[in-house]
Amino acid sequence: MNKDYQKKMPVAPDAHGLAVPEHVTVAMAEIVGDMREGLLALAVGAGLQVMTAMMDADVMTLAGVKGKHDSDRVAVRHGHERGSVTLGGRRVPVTRPRARASDGGGELPVPAYELFSSTEILGRMAMDRMLAGLSTRRYPVGLEPVGQQVSEVATSTSRSAVSRKFVTQTETALAGLLSADLSTLDLVAMMIDGVHFAESCCVVALGIDLQGTKHPLALVEGSTENATGDNGSARRSARPRPGHDQADPGRARWQQRPAQGRRGRL
Repeated sequence: MNKDYQKKMPVAPDAHGLAVPEHVTVAMAEIVGDMREGLLALAVGAGLQVMTAMMDADVMTLAGVKGKHDSDRVAVRHGHERGSVTLGGRRVPVTRPRARASDGGGELPVPAYELFSSTEILGRMAMDRMLAGLSTRRYPVGLEPVGQQVSEVATSTSRSAVSRKFVTQTETALAGLLSADLSTLDLVAMMIDGVHFAESCCVVALGIDLQGTKHPLALVEGSTENATGDNGSARRSARPRPGHDQADPGRARWQQRPAQGRRGRL
């Protein structure tokens, strides 16, 4: 890549501390092969070059122009190392620059790399696809085409990796739901019911406001029921209780139904 922008183009930090060069030269010879795979693959190839330019611009902001003495610099260049960034639901290996504090205080973060290497969006994409019905086995099929060269070196698309991201993201979402502030809600009704998921039963509480909008209030995991194995629980629940068996003879028959056949409604 032509890096003349480091010497000629001014660099303006944005609100997030990123050093954004006004102009970046893209080496078309490096992405000409992506043109045959479509516009998205071409955009990905150009975007990776822009990301590299932004990381170099961050280092230049910290350490000054390379090869030129700068008494005001706060860092010195410290070579490069392997890293990875998030791209279209996958992790892609890149080479990232490093910078160390000039006063010996240790390595300094490169804002552009910190931004693009975040795994938060990776977890959100995995959860969205799982909730849409895409299995972990077929997860790579649902990803955007980013070019064969990038796809061959991408990681974090295996079944185990996707499952871990899905579990982590759902735990985060559930924690946010249960810790949400409910004091601002003006509710006129509340519904509590059980919803069966496979062999588990979850008790859900929903509040309804004046506009008819439903707000989740709480979620508690109830008792686990086995619809296939007979461990005696169905027979025990069907035993008549004093004061109830004569008044409602159909209750025992209802409780003997398999747990899998009952579905709660919200």
